[in-house]
Amino acid sequence: MIYLDYQATTPLAPEAREAILRWLDGPGGEGFGNPHSAHRMGRMAKAAIDLARDQVAALLPPGGRVIFTGGATEAINLAIRGSGKGGSVSVSAIEHAAVLDTAADLGRAHHLNVAKTGQCNVDQDLPADIRLVCVMQVNNEIGTIQPTVDWHRKAKAANALYLCDAVQAYGKIEVTGADMIAISAHKFHGPKGIGALWVRNGVDLSEVQTGGGQEHGLRSGTLSPALIAGMGAAAAVAKERMAADAAHVDVLWDRARELFGDWDLNGSADARWHGNLNIRRKGLDVNRLMSECRTVMFSAGSACASGSGRPSHVLKAIGLTDKQAKSSIRLGFGRYTTIDEIEEAAAIINEAAGRQ
Repeated sequence: MIYLDYQATTPLAPEAREAILRWLDGPGGEGFGNPHSAHRMGRMAKAAIDLARDQVAALLPPGGRVIFTGGATEAINLAIRGSGKGGSVSVSAIEHAAVLDTAADLGRAHHLNVAKTGQCNVDQDLPADIRLVCVMQVNNEIGTIQPTVDWHRKAKAANALYLCDAVQAYGKIEVTGADMIAISAHKFHGPKGIGALWVRNGVDLSEVQTGGGQEHGLRSGTLSPALIAGMGAAAAVAKERMAADAAHVDVLWDRARELFGDWDLNGSADARWHGNLNIRRKGLDVNRLMSECRTVMFSAGSACASGSGRPSHVLKAIGLTDKQAKSSIRLGFGRYTTIDEIEEAAAIINEAAGRQ
């Protein structure tokens, strides 16, 4: 099988797997201690978490703290719900459902438009009662890179906080300019079930779930040394390989663009993470295509919305019709993808599409 769905999840890095296994050891090992216990095994587990916290923070701006969560969805909920109850929350039209649905649940959501390229430009008015702005750094469906530094400045000028969903950016490009940043380990070759919220020093949050007061009193619950160590190891590898990974992805992008030259590109070709190729073909039946290309793992949209039958809200936001949105596919590739896999996958997909 050929895996081209890196936006949904990424293969586990060998270094992350090794770190995870070390802290899963049961009888005969010393890695299964509770990191909140005061005895030796607890202190060992806590030391592993402290190391991982530093490894994760090394790819984030200085002057903040890392709060471990069960994933980016939990991190986003903590940021949006924990940062206040009153005031409006401005969200871009192409945010992940974790942002859109949480803001909507609070009843004070204000939507920001995006251009046909998929960029959310800063020349838009914010509500007078704005308290939080949410604009993601790299879109999960079309890979568009947003002007996050400008949005952070605009939020500050309005005396509001700025939350950046950096799930698709972390470990790939520099993450800058925010008051809060949400990330998820399995998007940068770490394990599933662990993420983090970076919070700038001086930003006060309220807990959204009560319990034992772990994680600075903001996220109660026993931390998993294994998952956190795996996340830390993945972050360390990403930091070391960021330039090499980006260069590799650019090569894959160029070849994929050649092989799918007669398809239309969704979103910007330039202001984009090149590990995301979202393309469409007129009249394409994507369900049939996926059925006939079972050896190639790709997506008809974001993994969170697949199977809903609804056209992608991201593709609709950039001006595509329902038919165009439903005739689009997303190919995602990265560190462990080869040129041979891109070429083989393109041959399979193009042949199946041609039969339609």
